[in-house]
Order: sequence, then C-alpha cells, then structure tokens
Amino acid sequence: MSASPRTLVFGALLAASALATPAHADPAMPQELTDALAGKYKGTVVTAFGAFADADEVKFNQNIKAFEEQTGIDIQYASSKQFEATIATRVDAGNTPDLVDFPQPGLMGNFSKTGKLVDLASVLGADYLKAQYQPSWLDMGTKPGPDGKPTLVGIWERVNVKSLVWYPKKPFEEAGYKVPTNWDELVALEKQIVDDGDTPWCIGIESGAATGWPATDWLEEMMLRTASVADYDAWTSGELKFSSPQVKKAAEQVGAIFLGEGMVYGGTKAIVSTSFGDAPSPMFADPPKCWLHKQGNFITSFFPKDRDLKPGVDYSFFCLPGIDPAYSTPVLVGGDIWSMFNDRPEVRAVMAWFARGEHLKTWLASGGTVSPHSDAKLDWYGNDIDRGAAEILANATAVRFDGSDLMPGEVGAGSFWKEMTAWISGSEDLDTALRNIDASWPTN
Repeated sequence: MSASPRTLVFGALLAASALATPAHADPAMPQELTDALAGKYKGTVVTAFGAFADADEVKFNQNIKAFEEQTGIDIQYASSKQFEATIATRVDAGNTPDLVDFPQPGLMGNFSKTGKLVDLASVLGADYLKAQYQPSWLDMGTKPGPDGKPTLVGIWERVNVKSLVWYPKKPFEEAGYKVPTNWDELVALEKQIVDDGDTPWCIGIESGAATGWPATDWLEEMMLRTASVADYDAWTSGELKFSSPQVKKAAEQVGAIFLGEGMVYGGTKAIVSTSFGDAPSPMFADPPKCWLHKQGNFITSFFPKDRDLKPGVDYSFFCLPGIDPAYSTPVLVGGDIWSMFNDRPEVRAVMAWFARGEHLKTWLASGGTVSPHSDAKLDWYGNDIDRGAAEILANATAVRFDGSDLMPGEVGAGSFWKEMTAWISGSEDLDTALRNIDASWPTN
C-alpha cells in the first residue's frame, strides 16, 4: 500500500494536457469522454455525493464549471457532514448517487464487497487509468469484489499531506521561538511556550458523526515515529492488534500531548467538543492563545476568513519531527477517492474526466490540496504552502497512507474514531479503548 515519496507526489510530472477536443483526442481516452467533449450528452445529469463541504464544496463546483459548459452535462454535487451514515442509508434505500467521493478507502471497500461498485478498469480502460495514475494509487483504489477478486473501484480525487504542524509565523518569530528539527527540540519548544505562560497546542477532534478522526491521525503519526513501517502495515491490515505493545506505546505518546497538563488550549476536555475546523483559530488571536496545530494542508480552508492571512507571512508549517532516529522522518498522507455506482455513458465520461489532473487546476490554484494525478504540474499550484507540502512529501524517508482510511469501515470509520474519543474524554482508559477496537475488527 506504499510507494516511494516521489511517486506519491506527482509521479513523473508528465506534461499537462488541456481538455481535449474530439479532433485532438487522447488515443487512450475513453470513447465516452470524447463523446462528452463533442456535446453528445448535453442535457444529461450526473449526481455526485461526498464528504467535502463548505469551502471545499465551493472549490469543487468552481472546478467543474468549465467541463459542464463544454459538455452540457450537469454535475449535481451534494455533501453531508454525516457522510458515512448518509451514504449507507441512501444505498439501502435505493437512492444511490451516480458517483460517490469516499474519504475512506476502507468504507469504499465495504460497498465493493457487496457488488455495488462498477469495475473502473472495465468501463474506462486499464491502460487509460495507468496513464493517469502511478501504480500505487491504483493499488489503493483496488478492493475485493463480491467474488473476492481484486477490483479497481476507486480513482483518487485529491491528496493532503497530514504530517504538518502549523504556526503563526510572525508572532512565533517575535517570541523568539525556533522551528524544531527533531523531537527533542519540539519538546523543548513546548516547555518554552508553557514557561512563557502560554499553551503549545491547538487541538479539536469534533466532526459530527465522524468525531474522533483527527485523533486517529495522531495515533498513526506516532505509530510511524515509534514503530517500523512493517508494524504500521501489519496494524492497518489487522495483523497487529491495537492492544499490542507497539500500538499502546504510540498511543501513550499521543497522550503525552493530549492529556498533558497545560499542553492543549482549553484543556483536555475541550479537545472533544472543539470542531477540527475551528481548532486552529486561536493561533491567530492577538496575542496567540496557542501556537501549534497539526493538520493536513487542507486546513488552510478553515483559517479565519475575517483576516487577510497570507501564507509564508502570517502562518507557515514544519513537518512533525521523527521521534526514534531509527525511523527518521515519515510522512502521513490522506485523500479522497471517487467510486461509480451507476453505469451510464455520461457517468463514465465524468469519471474519466475526474481521472485527469487537469480537472483540479482551479482547485490547485485556489490552494489547500495536492494532486495525485500523473499529469499535474508544479506551476498549477497557487501558493508556496502547497508546493512546500509537496516538497515535504518528496523528501520523506517513509510515506504511508492514513491508517484509519485503509482499515475496514467498521473500524476505520467506526470504532477507531469512537474509542479514541472515549479515551480522550476520560470515559474509558486506554487499555479498554484499544481492546474495544480489536473486538470490532470484522472476521471475514
């Protein structure tokens, strides 16, 4: 489930191709996309459903405008902050969207097992998809079908680099703080902030029905920094139990921050009630109420809108340092992935277009995401923050995909979130939480 860092960023960074006209169609382009660009499906509707909402939904709708205008296809996107529960209800009720953007490949895998998803290699062409993505991305979009055979059921929309620690750059420098280059320096920075009478970390894990997912990211980060990548892979596949010494050690490292006296703005209890999108806002108070916030590059979309915050001036980031020198500096990535529930020509056309990095150009220019597509170009990015995130990814000593997103939906989008929340809130001890997650792992 892994690839080299440079593969994960932009692959070979092939030359970008504009939306092709039928007269200049890509030889590998599916016929349905060629027909769509010729206006054959004008007046048709393709429904899409996903978890990205608010600012990201606006950016998505901006992205699709040019394609809609050229093809005449109306892509009707709807979102839900209770995505996991809503998509299950809609599928059960027979109200299935044509396309669904999953934030968890594990949850996508549940629908693949039941035969609800279309084999994309069959309808779009394996060669076409191989031209759009490096092999690792296609591997992560492949899940067992109802017959148990590996089936390509998902193509990647966008990626975020998760191992980023954000800070208010100007006040940070004025306070005399230095960006840490290793874990000891990070611990020293925390102590310095506390000694100054302030709070190091801004943390919030509230996210509606998905409350707890930011805490799972923290555990994944610590697993990569206190255990081997082999242990990480065994853990995400279910071979290494949550109650194992390796996972407990990583969780205790999380607890040193989450449960540490004076470490988190608002105290430990505020972590569970603070929305993940609101969590970084206190960094931008005058003076800052907290100084550090770990989150993926998408978080800039949630920074306060009432201030003209400039990347590289008002805020910046560094990579969360490694802990054990044996594991150097790993990087955690996440992303979301499109699946196809209904097979019609216009749906194939939209899916084929989503497979091309070209469709993300507007989004990349507006900031907050990284493209996994092979045709993506560095000059498409609108700011140095996103290019910097790509550079961190390229220089990582190890890269792994978000663990909860790789786990079965019952765990990764269920018990893992719930039990981390229960532990952080104090309603359960750590050992109980870890055992409960193990007990939830499906047996088949």
